[in-house]
Amino acid sequence: MGFFIFGRHHLSMKKKQIGFELQIFEDGSELSQMEQKLLQQADTARLNAYAPYSNFKVGAAVLMENGEVVIGNNQENAAYPAGLCAERVAIFQAGARFPGVAIKCLAISAGSDGHALSEPAAPCGNCRQSIIEYEQKQTTSIPILLKAPKGPIYKCPSMKDILPLAFNSSFLGDS
Repeated sequence: MGFFIFGRHHLSMKKKQIGFELQIFEDGSELSQMEQKLLQQADTARLNAYAPYSNFKVGAAVLMENGEVVIGNNQENAAYPAGLCAERVAIFQAGARFPGVAIKCLAISAGSDGHALSEPAAPCGNCRQSIIEYEQKQTTSIPILLKAPKGPIYKCPSMKDILPLAFNSSFLGDS
């Protein structure tokens, strides 16, 4: 058995800093009328979520390039991991109903029946991967609006900002 010793002069380390800018609005008054309406639709979808186990309700509203709005909310069941998040319900429904139509914006509203959120909740990892797949497919960014029942509203210009080292089809050999 041999030993391999790393010396300072044998390795060259590169660093890459990853970050993004997030717009934070104290209320929705600075948002466009379209963004305000989309957030209201996400709020309504959140109120109708089926979350009897976590009591954490999420609603999503997707604005399509053709002007249609597709909503979704989280759907839980007793076989806990078999439920589906609001973002994926909305994104997948948008893809099924309007194939080939680009997504212009995604609004997400999250709240807990058990405690007040002090800031918006961002999508989980599975949802981030699903959303970025649609960004890659349509080759344009999807702006994301995040809000809680009270507090600030976050606006992110693209999912690739909050999922910077995303897995994509190039890893599978497809360019």
